[in-house]
Amino acid sequence: MKIKVYLEPSEEGGYTVIVPSLPGCISEGDTREEAIENIKEAIQLYLEPVDDDVIIIPTAEEIELSL
Repeated sequence: MKIKVYLEPSEEGGYTVIVPSLPGCISEGDTREEAIENIKEAIQLYLEPVDDDVIIIPTAEEIELSL
């Protein structure tokens, strides 16, 4: 899987990395390499399924909307 990230130098030093396709998925590191490793871990945790993420309501109707 390939995911585009943006790596930018921080004013305080180090780097900040954001993942535009995963809202709120942000990480940082003291070096470029550390920031990249940290964002890889953050992406894995972001995408990891969590049991309480899925709420199934037997009587609910599932529909898809186009906006």
